[in-house]
Amino acid sequence: MRSTHSGYTRLSKVHKFSAAGLTAAAAATVVFAAVSGGTASAADAHAVKPVAWSAESFGETQQDELSTYADAAAAKAKAEAAAKVKAAAKAEADAKAKADQERASRSEARKPMKPAAAKPAAKPAAPAKKAYADNLDGWIRQSLDVLHAKGVPASYEGIKRNVMRESTGNPRAINDWDVNAVNGVPSKGLLQIIDPTFKAYHVEGTSWDIWDPVANITASCNYAADKYGSMDNVNSAY
Repeated sequence: MRSTHSGYTRLSKVHKFSAAGLTAAAAATVVFAAVSGGTASAADAHAVKPVAWSAESFGETQQDELSTYADAAAAKAKAEAAAKVKAAAKAEADAKAKADQERASRSEARKPMKPAAAKPAAKPAAPAKKAYADNLDGWIRQSLDVLHAKGVPASYEGIKRNVMRESTGNPRAINDWDVNAVNGVPSKGLLQIIDPTFKAYHVEGTSWDIWDPVANITASCNYAADKYGSMDNVNSAY
């Protein structure tokens, strides 16, 4: 603690020990003089041994100790600095290795994949089969689709008109009294066609059964187109 007296400076440890040494030396001299009865001679005074240490030698000792401490602190600081440098170098190496590994992983992930084998093109689905009613209207419409696909002329009204005149729409109708019947080849079916004519004008894609209503209409219209240009042109027995 600094003194409150002006001009007073706290003594260092070296100074304190030096002052204490001088005080002790003075006290020893006084004691020696008292014992000798105050008659000590100048030679006796010269015979007093000096104290074993001095402020100067003490200061040198302290300086040596401080130097030792300073050297040790410097060595420690140097070792710590070297350790920090080593740790920083290791951290940098670890970071570089990690970055290299990540780049390698990304490069591996970016490798082009082999294209998947192309699947064979799917075959186009077959068109759904058109449905027709199982009656005179359905039979005529189905026969017209077959005739038009083959390029044979005919119309719905022309077919229906002749069917109603020949069989009144009965697919099992048969003529057993005309000349054809007399000759053993009676007219049959919706459009009253005989077997030889049915076979000669049969249209591919229909049944070979003369009683089949669609086959009967189609073969009869094919015959009428050949002989009269179209079933539409037939207005009586043909």
